[in-house]
Amino acid sequence: MTWLLTFLGFAALIVLHELGHFTAAKLVGMRVERFALFFPPLIAKVRRGETEYGIGAIPLGGYVKISGMNPAEELPPDVAARAYFNQPVWKRVVVIAAGPAVNIVLAFAIMWGVYLDQGKAGPPASVATVEPGRPAAKVLRPEDQILAVDGRAPAGKDVEGQMTSIGNAIAAHKGTPVSLTIRRDGRTQTVSATPFYDKALKKWRIGFGQQASSVGVGPVDAAGTAADNMWYVTSSTVSRIAQVFKPEDRKQLGSVVGGYETTRQAFKLSTSAALMVLAFISLSLGVINLFPFLPLDGGHIFWALAEKVRGRAIPFSVMERAGFVGFALVIGLFMIGFTNDIGRLTGEGFGLR
Repeated sequence: MTWLLTFLGFAALIVLHELGHFTAAKLVGMRVERFALFFPPLIAKVRRGETEYGIGAIPLGGYVKISGMNPAEELPPDVAARAYFNQPVWKRVVVIAAGPAVNIVLAFAIMWGVYLDQGKAGPPASVATVEPGRPAAKVLRPEDQILAVDGRAPAGKDVEGQMTSIGNAIAAHKGTPVSLTIRRDGRTQTVSATPFYDKALKKWRIGFGQQASSVGVGPVDAAGTAADNMWYVTSSTVSRIAQVFKPEDRKQLGSVVGGYETTRQAFKLSTSAALMVLAFISLSLGVINLFPFLPLDGGHIFWALAEKVRGRAIPFSVMERAGFVGFALVIGLFMIGFTNDIGRLTGEGFGLR
């Protein structure tokens, strides 16, 4: 069932991206010849007016075919007037930018909804897992919030710092009982456990994992948290691609294979986790599509703006040569990400368990 939900999630991202192009083209008066989910050959199609709607056999994307996307294309006079390259620059930019814009807005809407429903991660630290047979198993339960160790609130400006402080305070006991003040089901209580020495990890501990607590937020805070996360994902995506020649950054790149598997695993955890993964993928799809080289949407926007600055049309031969370079870059990045994902599938996995 998880593979089906993941497939439907990816299909929705594709449909909505192409729907953005389609709707914008219709609104500005361009002639749309075809709106297709997935790539040809078409296995089903129907015509409504001047537009053919279809479903392709290769589930790797989708496309909108607008008359005159190739300036060398011969079109009847009544069609040529509505062709893409015969439209003002602003119309072309609106149509091309609409696809990535839908992905970016969709990412924000999903994150905002999840944060509003589930809250955001924040202090205090809470118990994520308890190891059977360890001292913590006798006194702690998942979701217990840790308020203090030996009566002192954990240090740290954020929840990550507080979790580190809790671990260090427990380790400092070195085999003597440690007191933990916890909140369980809305009630505060104090429990005690004796740390053991973990030879593998080379430290004293009582056997539990930590996580941030879920803090309820209102609509405004949810929007702010979504915007912060979107900025982080955007800057990380751009940085990794810009630093592709550095081995440590190159290893972080992924492809649709990794995105699909990560989403599938996230559905096993919870619907909200899967929605967040899909939001990150939608945002990355929107951001990467705005990179200024063909065949990406950003490449079409770049050449349209270049025409505006130049004051006359850019020769199609120039755009073709630039397109070859851009296509090689896209394929190169895809192959790096694909290779990394194959390594993760056969090795350490994607970090969701």
